Amino acid sequence: MSERIPGPRTAALRPHIERYESPNVTYLSADFPVFWERASGASITDVDGNEYIDLESAFGVAGVGHANPAVASAIAGQAQRLMHGMGDVHPTELRARLLQRLSEIAPRGLTKSFLASTGSEAVEAALKTAVLATGKHRFVAFHGAYHGLSLGALAVSGIRKFVEPFRALVPDVTTFLFYPDAQRTTTQDALNALEAVLADRDDVAAVVLEPIQGRGGCIVPPEGYLSALRALCDRRGVLMILDEIYTGFGRTGTWFACDAEGVVPDILCMGKAMGGGFPISATIARAPVMDAWPRSAGEALHTSTYLGNPMGCAASLAVIGEIESRKLLVRARTLGSALGERLAKLRKHDGVRAIRGRGMMWGVELEDGAAAERVVKASLARNVVLLQSGPAGNVLSITPPLVIPENDLFRAIDIIEEVL
Repeated sequence: MSERIPGPRTAALRPHIERYESPNVTYLSADFPVFWERASGASITDVDGNEYIDLESAFGVAGVGHANPAVASAIAGQAQRLMHGMGDVHPTELRARLLQRLSEIAPRGLTKSFLASTGSEAVEAALKTAVLATGKHRFVAFHGAYHGLSLGALAVSGIRKFVEPFRALVPDVTTFLFYPDAQRTTTQDALNALEAVLADRDDVAAVVLEPIQGRGGCIVPPEGYLSALRALCDRRGVLMILDEIYTGFGRTGTWFACDAEGVVPDILCMGKAMGGGFPISATIARAPVMDAWPRSAGEALHTSTYLGNPMGCAASLAVIGEIESRKLLVRARTLGSALGERLAKLRKHDGVRAIRGRGMMWGVELEDGAAAERVVKASLARNVVLLQSGPAGNVLSITPPLVIPENDLFRAIDIIEEVL
């Protein structure tokens, strides 16, 4: 174990990143980042032997824990039998089973899926599905939204720094509204803004949103907003697309965040924790919506080489099994409630503007991005992995694995408070 963080082995590896990787990928400074070597549960070990408490689930992916034994075993066993299939040509039994399981855990009425590898792909499939199902080509989305970085996904993404360098390539098909914040906005004000847009246009295919904004700074809408939005979409004949790539698979205490209000979107995107570390995502929709795609005659209009990868399907089935057998939805609600109460005590500190979240997804809003960066780096030096979020980078994101030991979780929050 190194006496300081980052340690000497991390320092020795830094030049390899500087020399051989695109400069846009990894942020490097004298005190950030560290090089990971292994991880288990909610614990990470770097190349210098330093151990960290993971408060991020590695971007929300490790919901059932890093190197979850059931997931790792499923992937390893499948790799010995069939590592890769033939996408849209020859299916596997695992793919058939996963498609059925997704229809069972998704909000009632969502039954038909398209499998992919990344969240961006799931969003792209959702947008194309909406265009085919409605014959319309425009969308309504929200400032602060993060839906991925491919060109189609960027068209509905509301964080300008990701869009502006590629503005000439990104289609201008979206009207952006301010995302309703339960601490600052009423449901009626948010609905009035959307109603005005829909009253003025008849070419909107769908409203696209996260039920809780993740990368946007853990913004929680007012209670009842999703239900009211669903009713407005129905009244106006507009589809509702929910991006649950971050919030899905138990993150907020239910399978999907929309379940808290009993809301069923027309199309739902999932990913991240879906594979427990193996890249897999899905777009699931109501049958009449998904059936807008023409039946395959041997050549799919939208597919990928790795569609329904057998190892990804095995991993996802194992993740679903772990969430059910270990009652992680209940744990996310109960432990998440205690986490929210503990985080609320941080409000007394100078510079803490707001605390918001649900289940195991929370944000601590600070004065500015520089303050948040100082907390992230100081926490890393004290063995806690933390990230910034929000368009201004001024929100501390707290999304630990659902299996994190309670003592580790609250020890990490104590460290953050000491840093603050």
